Amino acid sequence: MESGTDIESQAPTFENDLDDRKSEKLEVENSRYKPLSEPPPENPEDLASIGDFPDGGFDAWFCIAGGFCNIFSSFGWVNCIGVFQDYYQTHMLSSYSPSEVAWIPATESFMLFFFGLISGKLTDNHGPRLPLLFGSFLHVFGLMMISISDKYYQIFLAQCICSGIGTSFLFYPTVAAAGTWFKKHRALAFGIMVSGSSVGGVVLPIMVQHLIEEVGFGWAMRITAFLILGLLILGNISVKSRLPPVRKPWTIQEYFVPFTELPFLLLAIGSLLLYIGAFLPFNFIIVQAKEAGMPTALTAYLVPIVNAASIFGRIFPAHLGDVYGVFNVCIVFTVFSGVISLALWLPAASVAPLVVFASLYGFASGLTLSIIPALVASISDIHKLGFRVGTLYAFSSFGTLFGSPIAGAIVTSQGGGYSGLKIFCGVTLIAGGVFILFSRIKLVGPGLLVKK
Repeated sequence: MESGTDIESQAPTFENDLDDRKSEKLEVENSRYKPLSEPPPENPEDLASIGDFPDGGFDAWFCIAGGFCNIFSSFGWVNCIGVFQDYYQTHMLSSYSPSEVAWIPATESFMLFFFGLISGKLTDNHGPRLPLLFGSFLHVFGLMMISISDKYYQIFLAQCICSGIGTSFLFYPTVAAAGTWFKKHRALAFGIMVSGSSVGGVVLPIMVQHLIEEVGFGWAMRITAFLILGLLILGNISVKSRLPPVRKPWTIQEYFVPFTELPFLLLAIGSLLLYIGAFLPFNFIIVQAKEAGMPTALTAYLVPIVNAASIFGRIFPAHLGDVYGVFNVCIVFTVFSGVISLALWLPAASVAPLVVFASLYGFASGLTLSIIPALVASISDIHKLGFRVGTLYAFSSFGTLFGSPIAGAIVTSQGGGYSGLKIFCGVTLIAGGVFILFSRIKLVGPGLLVKK
């Protein structure tokens, strides 16, 4: 009886001990998932970004190879627009003023940048496949239509509207897709891929000018279109996003929100002024060199020289920006571009200074134009980076739209002289650098040694 009494008296104690052990186990289990410093990310995009980037492998580098082909065919094509400014002025559009002809390359550049708002959003919602197919068709079809065009409105519709929009639908989806494969080595991967624009700017101008001499303008455009079609087939096959698309509602108001931030607004104004002047040497250096008496055989290589130098200019921004700050590097090289436009291009009247200017300007502009997204990233929430970069580029695209026609009007007002154009180029570049400096001062103050 005593033993039975003892057992009964101990039963509640056993049950309490079991409860205590269960609660201790739950506490241990919960402690494993307790955040040490910050709560785990609730956004699926945040979860996907933690440790999931392969940073290499066949699929990742195959995407970069295809991206190189896409950017060679799109941005690289736009980089050779100076060839057409010269050809149209001296051939089929010789009855038009330089300012009127300049609307063609200016609008083509504008379409590349501005339609990033649409192509980027479509890529976010549906993935890169459909935008790339659409862009490939528009770009190749536009080039084929240029080959049979001989009137201003025909060239404008084919080259500016059709081909221009196509390049935008090739460029932004490619950049967005490539970004999903790399994190640690993203700068290297992007540098290799985006160098396609500079390589295209070297190869395509030389190729087009030699083809025009050999087979005429029409077949030169058709052969170029077939080359680009082959590259885009490879690009469409290889470029894909690692992550599935996430559909989000589109509101026009979201694109105006960044401009309520003073640093972003000052940066956007600086970028607009930068883009007004930055493409003028690309567009006018050939016709200006011919006016200065440079042999035609040499002028054909000026745009390739600018683009070849920009290849090296695109390699350094990531490293220099990491060491000295992206704002600091951008300001220095933007002002340097303006200074050499005034000090070197303005008095240039022979072969040597023009070649030196083309080399120095290509290097400086390659760095300046490629580092702009890094400036936006440094003042943005990473999850809002896509549309903030698109917003800034869309705003800046009006600089490419109006810069060349204004410069052409200056040339016309001077009776064919180019000194006013060169001054306009140098002043707008320096002014752009000053506004980017104001943005930096708003962020970190006037200290020269502050990294930003």
